[in-house]
Amino acid sequence: MPDSTTPSAFARPLAGAALLALLTACGGTAETRASENASADSATVSTAQIEAEEQPYLANLRQLTFGGENAEAYWSADGQYITFQSTRDGRSCDQQYVMRADGSEVTKISAGGKTTCGYFYNGDSRVFFAATHHADTACPPRPDPSQGYVWPLDKFDIYTSKPDGSDLQRLTNYGVYTAEGILSPDGTSIVFTSTKDGDLDIYTMNVDGTNVKRLTNTRGYDGGPWWSPDGTKIVYRAHHPKDSAELAQYDELLANNMIRPSKVELFVMNADGSDNRQITQLGGANFGPTWTPDGTRIIFSSNHENPRSRDFNLYLVNLDGTGLTKITTHPEFDGFPMFSPDGTKLIWASNRGAKVEGETNVFVADWVGK
Repeated sequence: MPDSTTPSAFARPLAGAALLALLTACGGTAETRASENASADSATVSTAQIEAEEQPYLANLRQLTFGGENAEAYWSADGQYITFQSTRDGRSCDQQYVMRADGSEVTKISAGGKTTCGYFYNGDSRVFFAATHHADTACPPRPDPSQGYVWPLDKFDIYTSKPDGSDLQRLTNYGVYTAEGILSPDGTSIVFTSTKDGDLDIYTMNVDGTNVKRLTNTRGYDGGPWWSPDGTKIVYRAHHPKDSAELAQYDELLANNMIRPSKVELFVMNADGSDNRQITQLGGANFGPTWTPDGTRIIFSSNHENPRSRDFNLYLVNLDGTGLTKITTHPEFDGFPMFSPDGTKLIWASNRGAKVEGETNVFVADWVGK
């Protein structure tokens, strides 16, 4: 929804029916499943293709998950593993998983409730992610449909475990929406989003949960933060109400632990929160920003060409908002992009090749773009 959230988790409701279930089971032990790669059986043969218009940027497409809703797949530092969230096996809300980079050895590492926004740290010896199981091991209730198109601000806190799911520990203890965490390049800090001070703002903290600092202060939603490769900047998505009526609606939803995230643009700031500036003015929902390996451009997902649709594509943009370049053209959802640590591959979530409506899977391709 790291777009958890958000989400990074927040982004899944944006795609409408295609991603409705993306955001149960209890369990104190890790749950390991057989490989889900294309060689597993005939039911896992991918029909997904790279579109002709995508070929200047992507090659050698591989599908890593098959069935259910799978998203927010992020690499380990050594490029050998991936953590992601999924509603597989009939679950109605996400659990956190780790798998090998080829899609094999899928292991559930969470303990119920709802999860989002996982990331490796401490030399890949641990994973942190947001979860709600402290409040209830069942999935949180969905928002009242009469509210229209909204995203719930569930009571996430950030947890950490070993990659096999053992030694689960609670890192934050705010009891309000606290998620969308990403590790700094030097491995010492986590940037995240929380309502702990009454608004949706971005914070940093040490990896042990100490030294919490607030980076944003403008009324409205600030989320989905991601460090630049050199650790000097943070890109994020935001929507700041422009008038009193819009602000009143935002405040009313926030008081009921909801947000309507259909309008978000991209911003960049220094790692200490200074020099905050907007870099896109596209309209629609622009989310899930990460960086190109050289730190000169942002890759993100957007439906700005048709803001009321679930047709999200991946784009590149320069830090000054110029050079907008469309990367994917598949006519449904593509989102949550991240380059591999060596910069040679791109991983993302997509509806392409779906066998049923709303199925979202994790894909990886060779990056051949410039």
